[in-house]
Amino acid sequence: MFKSMNLGDNQSQKTEPAGEVEKVKCLIIGSGPAGYTAAIYAARANLSPVMYEGLQPGGQLTTTTEVENFPGYPEGITGPVMMEDLKAQAKRFGTDVRWGLATKAELDGPPHRITIDNKKVIEADTVIIATGAEAKYLGLEDEKKYAGSGVSACATCDGFFYRGKDVAVVGGGDTAAEEALYLAGLCKTVYMIVRRDELRASKVMQERVFNTKNIVVLWKHQTKALFGDGVVEGATLWKNKDEAHEEEVKIKIDGFFLAIGHKPNSDIFKDYLKTDDVGYIHTIGNSSRTDAEGVFACGDVMDSTYRQAVTAAGSGCKAAIDAERYLSEKNS
Repeated sequence: MFKSMNLGDNQSQKTEPAGEVEKVKCLIIGSGPAGYTAAIYAARANLSPVMYEGLQPGGQLTTTTEVENFPGYPEGITGPVMMEDLKAQAKRFGTDVRWGLATKAELDGPPHRITIDNKKVIEADTVIIATGAEAKYLGLEDEKKYAGSGVSACATCDGFFYRGKDVAVVGGGDTAAEEALYLAGLCKTVYMIVRRDELRASKVMQERVFNTKNIVVLWKHQTKALFGDGVVEGATLWKNKDEAHEEEVKIKIDGFFLAIGHKPNSDIFKDYLKTDDVGYIHTIGNSSRTDAEGVFACGDVMDSTYRQAVTAAGSGCKAAIDAERYLSEKNS
């Protein structure tokens, strides 16, 4: 069902000995729809891009079983297969795809210096950051057990599969409210599991939640476990945990959605790039340019709003075009 990620092919590619500095025209850090699309465009523009895929080649989409909302796949496609297709397309045009993790960034160039795996140094005229963001989870073993089988961190990605069913959304902020409202248009019942006795969401979002008949807010509830035979069939919750009238309750659900935030993978860049309070990299205007010359950002590491494969791919296209134009202007 799934294509192999061919990690051995990446590891067998020729690399320079540790300690040497390799100079490249365009370095892409991270893969996924943003990184691979940037690589396709950069390679076609003769930028000879070098890509380091990171810890999770293909990004978060490789943990998704079925993708039905990416244009060009009328029958749908699995996340890992789609990422292999994008990777193959990037390599077809000459992208040097490598296995490795960026562990240090010095963006006071150009050229900029990126250290890979604490050993190898890449000196790049342009850098495209496509390191993505990680969804925050509760830390339950059941989240891993049912990943792709009822547990999701993206309602707009996976909500369609739960049409007419009962689901739960964990969280009490604007993101959780937005996810719950979206799911309410598809599902029979949407439970909001809220740890406190109030929502942190804005007043407008709270009113929308309270005015939506099939959203049920479970105040002062926390998730203890999930259960089901191969797929999520329900959740065990604590009500009034650590209080005198604490009790354990169960709800029947088919989907369990995490909406407690994302963490952008931007830590190594923060000394040089402007980010928001969460860590999303700031880009200038409608471009992918950051406030460091010759450094561009695309995908979920800079997008706190949409976080979709198709928008990530579009931003990867922008980053490569911006990088090519930057080099053309610099060399003219």
